[in-house]
Amino acid sequence: MNFIGIIPARYASTRFPGKPLAKIYGKTMIHRVYEQALKSEKLLQVVVATDDHRIFDEVKRIGGNVVMTSQNHTNGTSRCFEALKIVLSENAGYQFDVVINIQGDEPFISPLQIDTLAGLFTDQTVQIGSLIKEITDIEELFDHNVVKVVKDKFDNALYFSRQPLPYLYNFQPEKWLEHHTFYKHIGIYAYRSMVLEKIAGIHTGNLDTAENLEQLLWLENKLIIKLALTKTESIGIDTQQDLSKLTNISL
Repeated sequence: MNFIGIIPARYASTRFPGKPLAKIYGKTMIHRVYEQALKSEKLLQVVVATDDHRIFDEVKRIGGNVVMTSQNHTNGTSRCFEALKIVLSENAGYQFDVVINIQGDEPFISPLQIDTLAGLFTDQTVQIGSLIKEITDIEELFDHNVVKVVKDKFDNALYFSRQPLPYLYNFQPEKWLEHHTFYKHIGIYAYRSMVLEKIAGIHTGNLDTAENLEQLLWLENKLIIKLALTKTESIGIDTQQDLSKLTNISL
């Protein structure tokens, strides 16, 4: 089975313009993400998908693979699909069974997380995969920037929300972690190539609009998201303030 890692990277971030080119200990963010992805044992190829010539040039400078995609994408999933089509058109005879969408703002992503996600696809029925991590901090549980996940006993996602779910009826909120295991979503996805083509063409739904969570659109359309548990913390950089907090990072 062939896996390709695609890193969507756009310049015009609302909260942090030019984020992929921000320097982290002497290297750009996109450089660090690309380096980490290359350490995966599962990925046959790693490609950055961008809409900006400055990011394109930076990836070329470090000797990386990069493709230029449209500026009209509203999410990383559709950008990944366009990038996949470009890569296949430029490499006759290549076939990728699974696409792993690697977030371009996680410069310290663990290659083991990528490989764990890839491992879900030994099950031929898996359509989409993603990762979750147990929540152990009460502030994180009630942080609306942290996306929570409810899963079934087969490790399929039931719902994603910015609210803590489920609601524990018989306990005070400050005691919830003592009586239930809550999970947060780690925002890396993998899709079978044929499924990626399908979801790239799905229009906006009710739930994803309400919560501003793209994966709810897939659930609304009866797609199944298989979840794997990770113990590794992700470090996403959304703002300049997030960047300034980076300390004691093992490089």
